[in-house]
Amino acid sequence: MKRSMINALIRDAQVFLEQMRFKLPPWGYWLLEDWNAKKSKVQEIVDNLLGWDLTDFGLGDFRRMGLVLFTLRNGNVGMPVYRKCYAEKIMIVDVNQETPLHFHWNKMEDIINRGGGTLVIELYRSDEDEQLSREPLTVKIDGIEKTLEAGCLATIRLEPGESICLEPYLYHRFFAQGGKVLAGEVSSVNDDRADNRFYVPVGRFPEIEEDEEPSCLLVNDYSKYL
Repeated sequence: MKRSMINALIRDAQVFLEQMRFKLPPWGYWLLEDWNAKKSKVQEIVDNLLGWDLTDFGLGDFRRMGLVLFTLRNGNVGMPVYRKCYAEKIMIVDVNQETPLHFHWNKMEDIINRGGGTLVIELYRSDEDEQLSREPLTVKIDGIEKTLEAGCLATIRLEPGESICLEPYLYHRFFAQGGKVLAGEVSSVNDDRADNRFYVPVGRFPEIEEDEEPSCLLVNDYSKYL
């Protein structure tokens, strides 16, 4: 992805967040010079990959398959000094923009429709070989059990205010319908480097063509700029 496109997408995301009255921490708006001035004080942000995270899953078609995220808080399984056992993200899901089918080996998460359109989530159990299982599937929508048809891709539609709990090893993919969605994620500690199992292998962080300076840093920029 070109850096100019990433910068434009982050600006659009900031506008959408303001429209939805969702406030980021002040450093969510820092420019590169702000990071450089304060980099001696931001080690937890860097170590735990807090902040802007934008991906096209290495497929080069962000509008069709991509996601904008901001990690607000997180622990770190590899660094006991960070004792948080939880994580929180906010995500912007565009209409018919897919996050591809995947599960997490360790992370349990609630996905919440915080506002906007309908969040469509498609689910499939995995078997012991991490393939698609034909066993029945039961999930909880805001604490209420729902049993879904076995042996097929099950669909849940979350309206604003609704949420679903996703257990480890539960394949899921999602996209928005009827309008852009502000989606929340509340979970156990998040590890995007080692805890994503995509059913069809894709990339997690984008390859970036540096055609201009970054406006806001992405989590995968920290090692380069800080």
